[in-house]
Amino acid sequence: MALGLCVLVVTGCQSESTSEQAAPATAGPATAAQGGRGAGGRGPAITPVEIEIARRTEVARTSAVAGVLEPIRIVNVTALVGGTVERIGAEEGTRVTAGQVLVELDARELNAQLRSAEATLALAKTVADRSAALRDKRVVTDVEYERDQAALAAAEATVDQLRTRLSFTRITAPISGVVITQSVEAGNVISAQTTLYTIADVSTLVTQFSVSELEVLNLTPGLPVEVQVDALRGAVVQGRVRRIFPSADPATRLVPVEVALSGAATRELRPGFTVRARLALEAPRAVLTVSSRALAGAASARYLYVVNGANAVRRTVQAGEDREGRTQIFDGLAEGDSVVIAGNALLRDGAAVRIVTPIGGDATRSTQ
Repeated sequence: MALGLCVLVVTGCQSESTSEQAAPATAGPATAAQGGRGAGGRGPAITPVEIEIARRTEVARTSAVAGVLEPIRIVNVTALVGGTVERIGAEEGTRVTAGQVLVELDARELNAQLRSAEATLALAKTVADRSAALRDKRVVTDVEYERDQAALAAAEATVDQLRTRLSFTRITAPISGVVITQSVEAGNVISAQTTLYTIADVSTLVTQFSVSELEVLNLTPGLPVEVQVDALRGAVVQGRVRRIFPSADPATRLVPVEVALSGAATRELRPGFTVRARLALEAPRAVLTVSSRALAGAASARYLYVVNGANAVRRTVQAGEDREGRTQIFDGLAEGDSVVIAGNALLRDGAAVRIVTPIGGDATRSTQ
């Protein structure tokens, strides 16, 4: 009886021990399920990726340049005679037209001198006419006749000189444009050669870009140029290459190229605005491009991933320069290939992938 009880106790103890050892085995599948595929070592992890289809796009080789707008010409208005300023006809910022009166000087003294010279001229003409008549009658000598003719010529020259000086008291705009500086006020006493105004011709604005000597040979005068204006929130206006300077800077080996903006394009522009442009160095051509996000690796060993079935395959490619977020591919990729553009940092060659489309994704990105 005592022996049977002992056997029963031992059997119960063994059963309880067996149950405790089996418990972890039943938890194994649940743990694997919580970790996802690959967490329990049952298979490779699947990486979600975004793709785009490699396609051909129109690309032109360009040169990015920047410059500052300037008037096509600036003219200083200078006094040719001295005097007191009686009236001014324009201020800074005023638009003026060619021939418009800008300054009037006190001309009373010159007017008086002119009247005196005109009286002298009238007398000299009378004397010269009488001398000519008397010469025909042999009353005056040739020497007296020539003296009277010389006096007439001198009187005419004096009148012409005073009329010219009198015209200089009305100083007019030599060109149409905008007054950018004003250096005179009514009541000022000025001397000859004093600069009174500076006028800028803003009907055409120009900017100079510096272009490499290796690229300037692809440019010609008259070539259309799209110019981006920072002050107008990046608005683009149309310009043209006006001239290409004949020599390069000896230090930088860059050649100045002048681009002109005219017509309606200049209405909202001002001298001093910063502008940027891309000069077209060749005609556009269709080339294979991908998003620059797809590429990784050093410049001499660029690579990307292409989705083949359910796996990502690493491809070594020969890539060109990055232009506006896209990179030209010369070799290693075919048109229509599905290129990974997001999630590629987690990939290895042959990794399992699942293609996803982000919110707002385009037609080049699909789901599987």
